[in-house]
Amino acid sequence: MSARGWIVWLRARADDVAAALLAAMFIAFLLQIVTRYVFNNPLGWTQEVCVTTWLWLVFWGSAFSVRDRDEVRFDLLYHSVSAGMRRKFALVSAVALTAGFAASFPASLDYIMFYKIKKSAMLGIRLDVVFSVYAIFALAVIIRGVLQVVHILRGGAIEEAAEARDA
Repeated sequence: MSARGWIVWLRARADDVAAALLAAMFIAFLLQIVTRYVFNNPLGWTQEVCVTTWLWLVFWGSAFSVRDRDEVRFDLLYHSVSAGMRRKFALVSAVALTAGFAASFPASLDYIMFYKIKKSAMLGIRLDVVFSVYAIFALAVIIRGVLQVVHILRGGAIEEAAEARDA
């Protein structure tokens, strides 16, 4: 399998994980509704499952499933300037975001690791495991940002920079 084929396969598996998280959240949500309103005996752990799967879904999806073209942007100024200025805008924003995430990564990782001493209230899941998805997300943002900066510096088209990063 080619490198492109592996990337497509990995992206599909990442989408499968996101779909499984959404399904788990939906099932826990329905179970909570039934036990609360039909049997008048709510389950406490379903809320924890919903919150945890939502957290994982948002960060996992942002890291691996959502592409640049899928994001909502306010880019009136960006599209009103010349191609050269758009290149500078794209480079500055990619460098700034990548540098910001890279600079905050060690402290974020340290904070996540600190949570290994605590567990969730109902299910007893260690909170470092729950919040580890943020580290995965931040690392993905850093890698994608570096790829975008390299693409722009090599003279690639600005519109293709996002596509190269998303590939």
